[in-house]
Amino acid sequence: MKNKYIGHPSQLYGVRETRMIGGKSDGMRLLEVRNGKGLELTISLDRCADIPYLFYKGNSMAYIAPCGLVGPQYYDNKGIGFLKGFTAGFITTCGLTAVGSPCKDNGEELPLHGNISYVPCEQYSYIEDDDFIIITAVMRDASLFGHQLVLEREYRISLVENTLTLTDNVKNIGCKKTPYMIMYHCNMGYPLLSENAELNISSVEVTPRNDHSAKDIDKWNKMIKPTNDFIEQCYYHKFNDDPEIYLRNPDINTELKMTFDVDALDCFTEWKMMGENEYVLGLEPANCYPDGRDVMRKKEILKYIESNDTSINRITFTFNDI
Repeated sequence: MKNKYIGHPSQLYGVRETRMIGGKSDGMRLLEVRNGKGLELTISLDRCADIPYLFYKGNSMAYIAPCGLVGPQYYDNKGIGFLKGFTAGFITTCGLTAVGSPCKDNGEELPLHGNISYVPCEQYSYIEDDDFIIITAVMRDASLFGHQLVLEREYRISLVENTLTLTDNVKNIGCKKTPYMIMYHCNMGYPLLSENAELNISSVEVTPRNDHSAKDIDKWNKMIKPTNDFIEQCYYHKFNDDPEIYLRNPDINTELKMTFDVDALDCFTEWKMMGENEYVLGLEPANCYPDGRDVMRKKEILKYIESNDTSINRITFTFNDI
C-alpha cells in the first residue's frame, strides 16, 4: 500500500511480535495486529494461535475470563481443569477429538473441550500485501498409539475494510481414522455486549440444551444486565443456508457480523451467560454439540476424519459502524 504521507507502514498498520513478562502468561509469544481501519487483535502463538483480545475502534469485542492470559504449561486435563486457563477471548478453539462435557468414551477419559487450545504453534509466518495481512500457524495434536492430527491455520485481515477471515485445514496424518470434533468458542463481551445489544441469527430452528434453558426459549435473543447467580443457558441453532449472525450495540454504534460454511460446521451453539463478572455471549460454530463425545456417539452424530483426509473450516467476521 503506497502512501506518500508515511515513512513506514507500521505508522498505520502491521504486525508486531511481543512476549509477555510475569505471572502465568510469562514468556507467551503474541502477535499484535492492526489494520489501520479500526481493527486491532492479538494472536496467541502459544495457545493454538487463538485470538484473546480483539478491539474495534477502541472498544473490546471479546470477554476476558478472570484468569486472563495463561501459558500452555498450566494446562490441567482433569475434568473441568480446562477452565483454570480458559481465557475465553474472541476465539478459543476446542477439540480436536473431544468437545464439551468431560466424559469417558470407548475407555478414554476426555476432559472438558479437549486440549487443542493449549497446544503451541510450531511454525508461523506473516506477510503484508496491498490488501491483506496474512498470518499462518501450524499446530500438531499427536501422540504415540493415539490420534495424529495437524491444524494449519490462516488469518486474512483486510487492510481495506474491517474483515477477518479464519481458515483452518485439519489433517489426519495418521494411518487410522479418528473421532473429529471441533468448536470455535467465540466469546463476545462488554461493551459490544450489554442489555442493549441486539442479536439476530438466521436460524430456522432453535432448541434449548436443557430444561433450564427451555424456560427462556422465547428470550434466547434478549440480553439482560449482569445478574448475580445467573445459570448459563445454551441454545442450538439449525440453518438452511450459510448463516448470518449479527450482534449490534447502538451504545457504541457497532455491529459484528459472523458467517461460516455450514456444510463443514453444521452445529451452532449460543452460550448465554449473563452473570456478574461472568458476562459473555458465546457464538460457537462447530461440527458437534458441547454435550461430550459419548453423547455424540450415542446419538450417532459423532464425526470422524479418515487417514490422509483434510477438513476445511472457514469463518468470517465483519465489523461495521451503525
